[in-house]
Amino acid sequence: MLPTRSGARIFLENVVNRLKALIAVSVLATAGVAASAHAGGHVGIWFGAPLYYPVAPVPYYYYPPPPVVAVPTAPTTYVEQGQAEAAPAQSGGSWYFCEGARAYYPYVKECPGGWREVPAQPPPPSN
Repeated sequence: MLPTRSGARIFLENVVNRLKALIAVSVLATAGVAASAHAGGHVGIWFGAPLYYPVAPVPYYYYPPPPVVAVPTAPTTYVEQGQAEAAPAQSGGSWYFCEGARAYYPYVKECPGGWREVPAQPPPPSN
């Protein structure tokens, strides 16, 4: 009867065999590089992995831009004013008197009976 091998022993034998193959390929590749460097440039096929792990650059972290806040403006409010009444033009030499209100312009703004033009008089002196 043949002795049986355990699973761990089979695993170790496989690892050792693969390492032997890797070393053999590496020796042949190194010899090929040395020969091609001496003889001139040759194109070849390379098998294997690099002996170092290429490290990616660290990402640059930045603060995001501040959020845009749009504040709505209040609607424009318009106030309608009444039509300005056509008041008589006041010249330096005359005043306008309203008979219905018994007063002068600009103290009375409206005169239902119409304006009467009177010569300007200075106020009487007060004692």
